[in-house]
Amino acid sequence: MDFLEDLKTIININSHTENKHGVDKVGKHMSIWLQELGFETIKYERELLGDHLLFKTKKRDGIKILLLGHNDTVFPKGYFEGFKEDEEWVYGPGVCDMKGGNIVALESLRNIYKENNEIYNIDFLLVSDEETGSDDSKEVTMSIAKDYDYCFVFEAAGANLEVVTSRKGVGRYIIKIDGKASHAGTSYTKGINANLEGAIKLQKYSELINLEEGTIVNVGQIEGGIGINTVSPYCEMKMEFRFDKKNEQKRVMDAVEEITSTSYVLGTKAHADGIIQRGVMEENSKQLELIKFFEELTSESIPKERRGGVSDANIVASCGVTTIDGFGPYGDGDHTIKERALKSSFLQRIEMMTKILRHYQNI
Repeated sequence: MDFLEDLKTIININSHTENKHGVDKVGKHMSIWLQELGFETIKYERELLGDHLLFKTKKRDGIKILLLGHNDTVFPKGYFEGFKEDEEWVYGPGVCDMKGGNIVALESLRNIYKENNEIYNIDFLLVSDEETGSDDSKEVTMSIAKDYDYCFVFEAAGANLEVVTSRKGVGRYIIKIDGKASHAGTSYTKGINANLEGAIKLQKYSELINLEEGTIVNVGQIEGGIGINTVSPYCEMKMEFRFDKKNEQKRVMDAVEEITSTSYVLGTKAHADGIIQRGVMEENSKQLELIKFFEELTSESIPKERRGGVSDANIVASCGVTTIDGFGPYGDGDHTIKERALKSSFLQRIEMMTKILRHYQNI
């Protein structure tokens, strides 16, 4: 398991999304290792974020494959750092999310290169801002996605080594409500209570939740008012919604627009700014056919699962590319100081991905 030394090298570099120097340092290591395998590096330089990196190979006729990962992690300097291991597990920021997955991809590519002395039709994209929503890298990912038939994403595997065929989409809104300030004791009726309007809208937004359809609406932050004795002149709410189906996305967005534009407290005015941060990744027949083929190719069962969390798989899938996620090692505790990954799962994932990629080099 010599590849664990490479994992240790990049785990010991803090690559919090806002730490451009650290993210770029991780990217430099990955660049050196992949250039040894004949990859050309295309750098999308950024001033404040780490550079996004696309590693490209020569192209021939046949299936074009994109491997996808990210170099950034969630913890700032001094909070949770360093690589540790015991007999069964490795520990540290990114061991499963997702530096560990990047190492699985790298080691699989090394195996292919050792066998053929070349790699073709396989590119590898590493972005630098996935943990904060891929707001910058999203356009890069979407601009190149059309060039590929399949995308394999190296986020962590499930507890039973499942791959991921479905992820919720995510939308976010900032709702701003204007009222009118007045002294609550002497001139209450002259005011227009934006906080009261916000409370009513909060209830209306929450009624859009449909757990049976997989739709969650959460107003996670509210701020309003200027003092305990003043009728509130403003209220601001930050809301996120997650959905399993495109028709649920439309239903929620239409309803949010209607609720926002309705004044339940006479005289209030409201405006909602929203984005779909990541479109839904829905399970589809092309994925299932591909997984079935991989089971035949590898002579092993490949279980699958759906996840509520999002990844850059959502972005590529929304472009119509057949996308399968969860090809990284199994781990748990991601986004906590207990993050770890199972050593044996690295071996399983590397062996499986080597067999898969080998097939597309030999047809």
